[in-house]
Amino acid sequence: MQGMTRTIAAAAVSFAGIIPSGVSNAQAVTEFYKGKTISLVVGFPPGGGYDTYTRVLARHFGRFVPGNPNVVPANMPGAGSLIAANYTYNRAAPDGLFLAMFASAAAMESLLGNKAAAFDLRNFSWIGSLSQDVIYCAVRNQGDSATTFEEMLKKETIIGSTSPSAITYQHPMILRNVLNAKVTLISGYPGTREINVAMQRGEVNGICGLPGSSVKSVFPSELKDGRIKLFIQMGSRRSKEFGDIPSVYDFAKNDEDRAVLNFHFGQLLLGRPLAGPPNIPTQRLKALQAALLATAKDPDFRDEAKKAGLDIDPASADEVMAMLNQIATYPSDLLNKAKKAIEP
Repeated sequence: MQGMTRTIAAAAVSFAGIIPSGVSNAQAVTEFYKGKTISLVVGFPPGGGYDTYTRVLARHFGRFVPGNPNVVPANMPGAGSLIAANYTYNRAAPDGLFLAMFASAAAMESLLGNKAAAFDLRNFSWIGSLSQDVIYCAVRNQGDSATTFEEMLKKETIIGSTSPSAITYQHPMILRNVLNAKVTLISGYPGTREINVAMQRGEVNGICGLPGSSVKSVFPSELKDGRIKLFIQMGSRRSKEFGDIPSVYDFAKNDEDRAVLNFHFGQLLLGRPLAGPPNIPTQRLKALQAALLATAKDPDFRDEAKKAGLDIDPASADEVMAMLNQIATYPSDLLNKAKKAIEP
């Protein structure tokens, strides 16, 4: 009897040895997420473009994570999403149950020497990005305000913005500091909707930092009837979605200008980035990365995103890391020029 027991035990060990490790890993991930809840945090207030992306994603993402966990969206606004980025990196548990969407500009703050950015952007657990953005600036077409970038080189334009770590602030600063536009900023607005109200009241002339999805969700009627005019676009690719809008690169005076613009606008691959804290267990991280790409391809998700005016053009975690590693190795003199481009 004892010999038979040893034989059975040996056979069990032998059989276990031929089970593919991926099967046990997948089972472990499924068991972990079963009955759990993933917190999906967005670093901006309710009602804007980032918030809409996060809430639409939350309704579908759990179907593609092994174990089908619940996914609950939440807002953690402040400092152009820098608060959410810091919390994710330094305080969130690295168990795969806390993910955040924050602006790529906030992620780059650590490279530009901002001590408030308490993280190394390469050490986040990057899940991927839902879109690769082209960003616009817009003005309200009223009175004698400038409505083209050429006019803004000669005439003052007041731009509303949120905080210095947000692209609503940084992009018009680049127009002023690199391309010499006569731009004045009024900052401190909570989000794009509040800046839109300020435009309607005549407090400011315009706004920058608008992805195409935000243009369509925040200003659909104004853009259609001409009350809002897009006057410049930023991005490593040129879009004709809203007509023939000039690119920021059209106004670069030399190679140095173009290098600085590439630093700030090459990161737009991270149009709607999703990340977790460092050191999420490898198999859970891989499952989350695969789930994001699967969600982005899902017909039901894409149909809801289309109805909400969201552009879906995903980038994988590998693509995100390749871009971040490239930017992180920029020479110090270029980083200094990029930093000066967004300083007041």
